[in-house]
Amino acid sequence: MRPHFCSRRHFIRANSFGLGSLALATLLRDDGLLGAPVKPAIAPERFDLLPKPPHFAPKAKAMISLFMIGGPSQMDLFDPKPMLTKYDGQKFPGDIRYDNAAEASSKVLGSPWKFSPHGQCGIELSELLPHLGGIADEITLIRSMHTGVNNHGQSMFALHNGRITAGHPTLGSWLTYGLGSETQNLPAYVALTHPSGMPLLHGDNWTSGWLPSIFQGTHVRPTEPRILNLDPPAHLAGEAQRRQLELLRSINETHLAEHPGESDLEARIASYALAAKMQTAAKEAFDISNEPAHINKLYGIDKDVTRDYGTRCLIARRMVERGVRFVQVLNVGQSWDHHGSILGELPRRCAEVDQPCAALITDLKQRGLLDSTVVHWGGEMGRLPVLQNDIGRDKCGRDHNTYGFSTWMAGGGFRGGYVHGETDEWGHEAVKDVVNHYDWHATLLHLFGLDWKRLTYKRATTELSLVNGQPARVVKEMLA
Repeated sequence: MRPHFCSRRHFIRANSFGLGSLALATLLRDDGLLGAPVKPAIAPERFDLLPKPPHFAPKAKAMISLFMIGGPSQMDLFDPKPMLTKYDGQKFPGDIRYDNAAEASSKVLGSPWKFSPHGQCGIELSELLPHLGGIADEITLIRSMHTGVNNHGQSMFALHNGRITAGHPTLGSWLTYGLGSETQNLPAYVALTHPSGMPLLHGDNWTSGWLPSIFQGTHVRPTEPRILNLDPPAHLAGEAQRRQLELLRSINETHLAEHPGESDLEARIASYALAAKMQTAAKEAFDISNEPAHINKLYGIDKDVTRDYGTRCLIARRMVERGVRFVQVLNVGQSWDHHGSILGELPRRCAEVDQPCAALITDLKQRGLLDSTVVHWGGEMGRLPVLQNDIGRDKCGRDHNTYGFSTWMAGGGFRGGYVHGETDEWGHEAVKDVVNHYDWHATLLHLFGLDWKRLTYKRATTELSLVNGQPARVVKEMLA
């Protein structure tokens, strides 16, 4: 063969079906190095929200995530650091990883709020969280959270979907994919947003990403009507609507049969069916008017400052009580992002949520639901030990810190009255028993009876998971 004909294409064509290629395949098979053949699906895969068995016996059945977008300051709320008080106003002696270098300062900012021990466990908490102090014996306080991606979006993605980029399924979607829902009359996954507006990243907080659309979270509005377009027009109510829905169901089944394997179409049809069921179930679940006065008072619904958050925490309890798998309670924008005016803004944020969050734990426990419900409180980051915006004490704040921050968990198999991990003496970096976002995910899945290595979804030819091949571990020290 002349040299200019010895191309790769000619070589492959000449050798693909020869004895050499057959011999190579045999040798690879004998050595266990030959990839398994791709088996075509016998029938299109179907997805639904019916209850599914876990991999092993679970502790948790539902989760409520009280997500504080922006980054609550750990050294002012959960992680007391005497060194900050001692060196307040002095130059920080080490290196700082700033996010906003233009407004940065190297001056140490000691916490202006006092810490004291709470509960029989003696967990030290800030005076800004007196109600949390009352339930200290119920929580696992993690002081060593770490994502290491020092901005809001990337760190939120890390905690929500296990990666630092958008477009991937969130934790709530993975749980509903793996376990389905215990109710077929309400959404399996609910997101409760703030009256003042949407959270940072909007729907990315509850997206199903590339999982089938049926596992996406349902956005519930903070005011009535909480779910739009739920009620039929007056002239279609009753028997007329029943007959119309029956006709629609028949047409949809025929259409789906002509388009097998279209998961988005299946999800749309399922959402129409769920909407019909929710006309009664959702109204009852979102209606707190029949809750007794002492429950409204417990959540702070009788006070202006706590009314909104208390209402949404109470609705979250009512959701899991009725079989909803995952509930998010979200703040507006990134309202915990205190680059400035932290002395005034942090107390206001704490006053809005402290009583309702503690009430949620108390209420779940007295109803026998806390043992099977995980409650999470925390943001996507913490803050730095030095001050930012050095233009007067009333204007100063703290910059981002994802290298060591705090969050707390309660119920669903977590240890009560337990502190896990440590940051350095300045509260800058986690240095002991670090909990990465993928460790946190593996631990949560474990409590739900799901093996994080086995909970996968095949996208094209690739097996994908929430943990996504990272060196995760179940943090068993945090478990009861």
